[in-house]
Amino acid sequence: MGTGLKKPGWLDKKLCFKDLQATQEKLSGLNLHTVCVQARCPNISECFKRSTATFLILGDICTRSCIFCNVKKGCPGAVDMDEPETVRNAVEKLGLKYVVITSVTRDDLKDCGASVFARTIKILKDYDKTLKVEVLVPDFMGLKPAIDAVLDAGPDVFGHNIETVSLLYNIRKGADYSRSLGVLQYAAGKGVITKSAILLGLGETRDEALATMKDIRETGCSYLSIGQYLQPDAAHYPVQEFIPPAMFEMYKSKALELGFVHVESGPYVRSSYLAENYNS
Repeated sequence: MGTGLKKPGWLDKKLCFKDLQATQEKLSGLNLHTVCVQARCPNISECFKRSTATFLILGDICTRSCIFCNVKKGCPGAVDMDEPETVRNAVEKLGLKYVVITSVTRDDLKDCGASVFARTIKILKDYDKTLKVEVLVPDFMGLKPAIDAVLDAGPDVFGHNIETVSLLYNIRKGADYSRSLGVLQYAAGKGVITKSAILLGLGETRDEALATMKDIRETGCSYLSIGQYLQPDAAHYPVQEFIPPAMFEMYKSKALELGFVHVESGPYVRSSYLAENYNS
């Protein structure tokens, strides 16, 4: 499934193992996963150098099989009930004041893992009342009680990524475009700040990307991240197009015109990358 496209010159970010070391040492032995590692994020060197990471809860095995994502797929094990406290320990070790919590999708659980999100938020808020907590959640199968459980815990930002245009949702196995928009709309309707993200270069047209941004904004979503899809390895869905930086600027301008409060747009932008800048 490899791509025949040659990576352009503006995609020149390199992995620096020296920059990873200090954060890796602090997280060593905690039995805690990060999306930075599991998803092979291109920004890992920069983020780890700043002693920050996006924590991946509910284990590291996803029940869905999105063909663009590097997170492991299969049958997850039992939920680690100590995981929320482990996240708190990691936050303390790293000295974080802004924390992003995401997860694998757990369709095997009755509440899709919402209670673990809620408990993690509460433990972090009890540890430090000034701590800002952003969550990036799966769709919870659209279950409103699950969404409510997370919202009631008091996250500062509630994120759910649309990822791509509706016509390409075949690459998001088990996901539903309307359901994902519904998750954002329900959360925004509860008064929480909501955030979403899309990746470009998956085969969408410009008009489709703009229409998707409009759909997201109409849910009441405040924050938007727009980035370039980068194929994790040859076994994953191939990049269909490398979007030039000038096009990312155009998309940012269009998104702001739609009324988004804060937009980050660029080849290496990801929803959790420099997340604290959205909520400053």
